[in-house]
Amino acid sequence: MVKRPPAGSIPDAPGSYQFRDGDGRVIYVGKAHSLRQRLSNYFVTPGAMPPRTAQMVTAAESVEWIQVNNDVEALMLEYSLIKQHRPRFNIRLRDDKSYPFLAVTLDDEWPRAMVMRGQRRKGVRYFGPYGHAYAIRETLDLLLRTFPVRTCSDNKFNDHHRLGRPCLLFHIEKCSGPCVKEIGREDYDRLVDDLLRFLDGDTTRVVRRLEEDMRTAASALEFERAARLRDRLTAVRKAIEKQQMVADRAEDLDVVGLVEDELEAAVQVFYVRRGRVVGRKGFVVDKVEDVTRPQLVASVVQQLYAEEPALGIPKEVLVPDVPTDVDVLQDWLSGLRGSRVGVRVPQRGDKRALAEIVTRNAGEEFTRHRLKRSADHNSRARALNSLQEALDLPEAPLRIECFDMSHIQGTDYVGSMVVLEDALPRKSEYRRFKVKTVGSNDDYAAMEEVLTRRLTALLAERGRPVDDRHRRFSYPPQLLLVDGGKGQLAVALRVVEELGLESEIPVAALAKQFEEVYLPGRSDPVRIPRQSEALYLLQRVRDEAHRFAITYHRQLRAKRMTTSVLDDIPGLGPARKARLLKELGSVTAVKKASAESLAALAWLPEKVAQAIQEKVHGP
Repeated sequence: MVKRPPAGSIPDAPGSYQFRDGDGRVIYVGKAHSLRQRLSNYFVTPGAMPPRTAQMVTAAESVEWIQVNNDVEALMLEYSLIKQHRPRFNIRLRDDKSYPFLAVTLDDEWPRAMVMRGQRRKGVRYFGPYGHAYAIRETLDLLLRTFPVRTCSDNKFNDHHRLGRPCLLFHIEKCSGPCVKEIGREDYDRLVDDLLRFLDGDTTRVVRRLEEDMRTAASALEFERAARLRDRLTAVRKAIEKQQMVADRAEDLDVVGLVEDELEAAVQVFYVRRGRVVGRKGFVVDKVEDVTRPQLVASVVQQLYAEEPALGIPKEVLVPDVPTDVDVLQDWLSGLRGSRVGVRVPQRGDKRALAEIVTRNAGEEFTRHRLKRSADHNSRARALNSLQEALDLPEAPLRIECFDMSHIQGTDYVGSMVVLEDALPRKSEYRRFKVKTVGSNDDYAAMEEVLTRRLTALLAERGRPVDDRHRRFSYPPQLLLVDGGKGQLAVALRVVEELGLESEIPVAALAKQFEEVYLPGRSDPVRIPRQSEALYLLQRVRDEAHRFAITYHRQLRAKRMTTSVLDDIPGLGPARKARLLKELGSVTAVKKASAESLAALAWLPEKVAQAIQEKVHGP
């Protein structure tokens, strides 16, 4: 349990504080207007603290703090530390899906409209997020009838440009054909601007212009063009209907709805721009610390806007309860936006009704989440507890590491390490090893090398600073599992004993033939019941280790089999190699090329040309 710092050592100033466990991991990050007053609340009788807070203080071994100038800086520092360390006792938003956006690639020569997920990049305008990709595609399909910008990939665009004829989308009037110059630059840029303006919510101007163009075409007896404009107008109006008007004025605001129980909460955010809902997003909050509802709302708002959303920060954020330190939150958001941002609870009218709709959506999502996850939570807990009992472990194995080897007749020997934390894959902790000291078919020697490298790194990194970004093997497993039988178990046990970790790291081996578990000091294997969740957990981590190892082995083998005579030539990097093959046609042509023809390439240095000749034909 953490000890109280000496009296007078904690400053009476704003800042962020961090609790660390015995391994040096940050397990909780907080902020305070006064560090001295806030930290004094943690050094009372554990029985007087909320249960989760008492659990955190009991697990902690030390506390440290960083002093800043004001409350806004403390808020920003708290988020950056939470993002860096991912403390187990901090509230965090869990988004189990990547929400799709409607994106327009303004950095392209001919901008393209497309559906995008994942990390945002510069030069692209994003609209959304949307709950489902099909919702974007339906909207985009309607908009292309009015704003026929290209949606094809760069490769397809270049192919049709080279062929000199457009694709099918041009013929069905869903593309203006920039690949074959069917539209000029100014007209295309105007199309893109109109599309962006429409997606921003400025629909009135677009509808008015289409109506005027349709009347003009009809007056000029251009009935076919008038009919096409009529169809485009109909498509635009359908797209407008999909953007529900929810505010009585063309204003920008975000509406946050929240439904919670003792352990989790569901959050829904509706993004309203120019009075219309243009996107929505949902999260599940893991309430790993004891918080009041205002504290929970403050944490949600902080994490929602710490990385600026694609639609930017609006003038107003509507929340279900007034968050703690609301003035600090408003000052922080105002600094991010560059103008005043209000955070408030709607009391009446359309905004109150909209907030109730968002909260109702959060409640429905929370119900679906609990139905989906309740069995999963329970089964994971049962699996870990039954595994602890079956293998006679000192504690439930919250971190399991499994190792496997892969090779073909001793070539491309690799090892894998996969990690389960709380019975869920922790893919950021996966590691793969290229075996260096084994030159033949010897799984025992290869396993010994891999385990020695992993556990030696564990011991070496314990002496490094906790915040060292190079720490990759810092945490010991509560169960080290190897794929195999008694032989693999003996190897793992020998490595653990030689490094003095036998009292700290339990070892087991899972034999594939009968799914039996071998433990040190037992002549007979442990047979876990076939239908038990503990055995299913072991099988899952074993199969994942096998998949990870064989994937790496195949990568190495494919790379080795696709090497050419042009590899490893000094001065001939990927760019020069690609240009050489493009100009000469193939590796065979490079082999046949004379020294004079290579020297005639003005962009190829003389030394590199000579090195190519020596590699192909010898010195």
